[in-house]
Amino acid sequence: MTRAMGRAQRVWPPRAVIRKSSGLRTLESALHNSGLGPVAGVDEVGRGACAGPLVIAACVLGPNRLKSLGDLDDSKKLTEKSREALYPMIRRYALAYHVIFVPPSEVDRRGVHVANIEGMRRAVAGLSIRPGYVLSDGFRVPGLPMPSLPVIGGDAAAACIAAASVLAKVSRDRLMVATDAEYPGYGFAEHKGYCTSAHAAALAELRPSKVHRYSFINVRRSAVEFVVPEERLEQA
Repeated sequence: MTRAMGRAQRVWPPRAVIRKSSGLRTLESALHNSGLGPVAGVDEVGRGACAGPLVIAACVLGPNRLKSLGDLDDSKKLTEKSREALYPMIRRYALAYHVIFVPPSEVDRRGVHVANIEGMRRAVAGLSIRPGYVLSDGFRVPGLPMPSLPVIGGDAAAACIAAASVLAKVSRDRLMVATDAEYPGYGFAEHKGYCTSAHAAALAELRPSKVHRYSFINVRRSAVEFVVPEERLEQA
């Protein structure tokens, strides 16, 4: 196993670009066939949002293609209806999955990228099955106890990353809809915390809420008297 893992780390480039036409299971199948499975995919949702959590999911699918998950794709390319239909199917057929919510305060304190990478490590560590290999969407994830590979456009190239993308997206969207009821007026149910014109108008009128990311400049500018709790900006 050690020798196989060493070969895989030398063969695969630092970043892989997989063509969609080659199939969403091609890379995973190659790793499984090399004895490097189970293969986990990890992806995040909410990096660019100025409100709400960063949500990261890790998912392990079986080596065989499931017709029930034939519609898997990058979650951003799927309709909300399609994502909602896939969400319970992924939870049902995945060998393991784990979803992490990184609160706005941690995003402020650590910075988006650091919080994202740490969240990816936590999501992989939370899997009930230890993966033999991890595929991440675009970003290298240092510190994992198993070999890994960042795949550019991974959520449109590897089924396990696409599944993680759907889990993260649906989980975050549902939370932001619930947040809309707790903090009415911002339109969280519609824009999910992203920086739309409607969100900017609401910020100008209502000022930032507790779920906004105070390290984002548009949030800072919307405050009349901007005072950020020190613990939220220690490393921002």
